[in-house]
Amino acid sequence: MPRPQPKTIQLTIDGREVRAPEGEMLVEAAKYGDIEIPYFCFERKLGQPVGACRMCLVEIEGIPKLQTSCSTPVKDGMVVHTQTQRVRGAQHAIVEFLLVNHPLDCPVCDKGGECPLQDITFGWGGGRSRFIEPKRHFVKPLALSPLVAIDRERCILCYRCVRFSQEIAEDYQLIFAERGAHTFVATHDGHPYVAPFSGNIIELCPVGALTSQPYRFRARPWDIEDAGGVCTLCPAQCNVTFTVRDEKVMRVLAREHPEVDDGWLCDKGRFGYQAIHVDERVTAPMVREGAELRESSWERAFEVAAGLARHRGKVGVLVGGGASNEEGFLLSRMLREGLSSGDIDSRVSGPVPPALARALAAPGLQATVPDLEFADTVLVLGCEPQDDAPILDLRIRKGVRRHGTKLAIATARPSALDQNAKLAVRFLPGDEAAFLAQLALELGAGAGGSELARLLRDGGEDVVILWGERIGPDALPHLLSIAESLGLSRDGAGLLEIPAGANGRGLREVGVAPNAGPGYADLADGLKGRAAAEIAAAAAGNELRALYLFETDPVRDLPGRKLWERALDHAALVVAHASILTDGIREHADVVFPAESHAEKEGTVVHPDGRLQRLRIAIAHPDQVRAGWSVIAELARRLGHDLGVSTSAGAFDQIVAAVPFYAGVTLEQLAGRGVRWQARAPAAAPEPQERPAPAPLTSPAPIDGPALEVETASTAAGNGHLRLGTHRPIWASPEIEVSPALKFLIARQHAELSPEDAQRLGIANGETVEVASNGTAVKATAAVRSDVPAGTVFLADGLAEDSANAFTDFDVEVRKP
Repeated sequence: MPRPQPKTIQLTIDGREVRAPEGEMLVEAAKYGDIEIPYFCFERKLGQPVGACRMCLVEIEGIPKLQTSCSTPVKDGMVVHTQTQRVRGAQHAIVEFLLVNHPLDCPVCDKGGECPLQDITFGWGGGRSRFIEPKRHFVKPLALSPLVAIDRERCILCYRCVRFSQEIAEDYQLIFAERGAHTFVATHDGHPYVAPFSGNIIELCPVGALTSQPYRFRARPWDIEDAGGVCTLCPAQCNVTFTVRDEKVMRVLAREHPEVDDGWLCDKGRFGYQAIHVDERVTAPMVREGAELRESSWERAFEVAAGLARHRGKVGVLVGGGASNEEGFLLSRMLREGLSSGDIDSRVSGPVPPALARALAAPGLQATVPDLEFADTVLVLGCEPQDDAPILDLRIRKGVRRHGTKLAIATARPSALDQNAKLAVRFLPGDEAAFLAQLALELGAGAGGSELARLLRDGGEDVVILWGERIGPDALPHLLSIAESLGLSRDGAGLLEIPAGANGRGLREVGVAPNAGPGYADLADGLKGRAAAEIAAAAAGNELRALYLFETDPVRDLPGRKLWERALDHAALVVAHASILTDGIREHADVVFPAESHAEKEGTVVHPDGRLQRLRIAIAHPDQVRAGWSVIAELARRLGHDLGVSTSAGAFDQIVAAVPFYAGVTLEQLAGRGVRWQARAPAAAPEPQERPAPAPLTSPAPIDGPALEVETASTAAGNGHLRLGTHRPIWASPEIEVSPALKFLIARQHAELSPEDAQRLGIANGETVEVASNGTAVKATAAVRSDVPAGTVFLADGLAEDSANAFTDFDVEVRKP
């Protein structure tokens, strides 16, 4: 779908000629002439204006009444006056009315000093009020949710928060309760406003009515400094502004970037900063003494970690998604060059052949985040955007709502986007490759096929496929065939992967893979290593003697929990970088280096659409925390291999020299907005000479819905065997568990069942059940969902307790304990 190309027109505002895009709202068009019109309710991100506050009234020649500039599109030749006596009288009146019931408690209000109502009152108010009647009073503050407090008497009824809930997040929870002088913001059922994006209403509020519970009364605008950064708590990599006081992050605000986040944040990114300053944070090196990890000196920690040299050629490295490009690149160099091993991985679902990785990374095949909004058709494949990269969920909803994008969902588990989709199809958990093989065959045939194939073929030229890393390597050749059949190598179309880790794409591009070097380069046979699952098996079998865990706990993060526990038990030396001690690290690590938070880290990361973004230091390292790249460099020196870096910028220079498609990129070019390497002339990714052919499939699964053979209660009374599917909730992370404000969101295990299976097994919603397979069992709360396909059960992984990664088989039994 082509992007709007507005025509530029000319109008006159206060005697000044202004050129602006045709159709632009007058309040925005005035800015092109450096003219300010006051407003409260208008917010471009919220879509069509509502003209609720009346603060932006202006006089337009030819129209007898004053007009709201926020809802008046400009036209060529329009003559506007914003400074006449009539306009000023209206502005004075609006401010006066707004302050009739406003408590005027600026000295104690968190918004004081950065409040639009204050600024507009001083700039456009009359300076005095004629009203002496008592103001209205509410109980204050009221907890709208555990994260948001509302002072109802401050509310000016601008509708911003309600519009966000109903038109952007589409959770439809916020409404205006009562009417007239008693109107206030509330939820329609009186329950707390709990939603993945609820914190955005705090930033949208133009007065101090909605405030952050964690930030409330913590600082004033003149006490703080702002520092730009990038959130690396998920692959969305939203641009943020850290509010800093005394080297502590006090809050996180959105730093609007239309190409990345559209100015929104999820609650994990907005409130997860609390994990930086909690008592549980690891801020000093730790070395195992007997059965306990105890704080130690850096010298002692390096001495223990340098024991890796005794296991040269038998060391495995796992890198978590929170690592920067520099950290991943230096780790791979230290392992391959200093420890003579190639056993390094950063993926959760197995290695991708380098030729296939290069084909999938071809510049012409890469979709951008805005493409999700403007595409003719979007296919969400094998992922849940709300959990995996929440801001992409909002961008897809925006495309469907504003631009008529046709949305198709193809997943095993029901999606939060199903209600927005034109078509939703299900396949069996684990059958992604078979599903895509059948779809590729239908699209290759050129006509007919399933409803999904017809929608993709006939739904418009610009098709974007948003897919998740967890669909597995076996499905990727079929995905590439689908892209070729649809001709996705064009602007406005393409593939967009959501990796399992925040910087998953960047780590692979700099060589954190067992079978590929920097730039997806082929490795000589002697330099290739094992993938994560093979590392676990080799360590459990004593083929690998040491493990290096950089910001990851495989017991929690990777499939095969029991195998990883055995692997860590058998390893002679386990070195870890961690900011929080998860169970796997606490029980098995011999030395723990304190890891940086995303507010303390310097380096670069790569957005899923290929945008190199720069991490900057917002606060000083607490206590004894050191930069991750410097710890790796120092350890490498002690292992006898100097990596030749003394700064993070030096490590970036090495990356640019090693990755062909980064050639010529500088940190200065990245600045605060980043650069997509695909958009640069010299950044043509190497095209593969050949790529692996798709594995033959004898009986691909049908794609119009799951064909599940489920025994009925009459023939298999009590038989609870179901097909297991897994997912990782947005709240399944250590940062959530230690952040005081987010503890109410800690992910607990739920077994999602269809009503048919629940009835057959005699299980009621909310009951405690046991899910078991091959001697492994976890406890869960039954969640009966009408849209779960019969014959399947879905569990969450990444949890501290009862995680689904304990299972290695798709066949599980659900029963009452």
